[in-house]
Amino acid sequence: MGKKKVKLVNIAAVFISSNAVKTAEYYRDMIGFKIVEHFNEREKFAVLYRDEVEIVIVQSKYGKVQSNKQKYGAGYDAYIDPDTVEGVNLIYTELKNKGVKIISIPQMTEYGSYEFVIEDIDGRLIGIGRIKNNKQFFRNTKK
Repeated sequence: MGKKKVKLVNIAAVFISSNAVKTAEYYRDMIGFKIVEHFNEREKFAVLYRDEVEIVIVQSKYGKVQSNKQKYGAGYDAYIDPDTVEGVNLIYTELKNKGVKIISIPQMTEYGSYEFVIEDIDGRLIGIGRIKNNKQFFRNTKK
């Protein structure tokens, strides 16, 4: 009898927030997520869903919430993939029309992804994009 393989199907970003209710409502109202609230638990949190994307918002108990860029000088706090490269422009237009803070417009990156960046209510940078040039993106793949 052979070993059974397990397929990983999702990863959920966990965002700490100084006001989890306000952050969850922002993602609902501005980015189109549905909220599953757990604000009456010992550790207050909400889980947000849009299509196949899942984000967990957890209430901070202390400390200032900072983006990876602010805290470490690099990186996004999350990256969301639409189902197609053309979807990048569609979601960009949707979010721009809702008044979401746009940091960069859709564009090709040096590493082969077509993406744009938004800033959420807590200052987190969220990249939204899709690999457009597989050869360029995967050029340094190691086994």
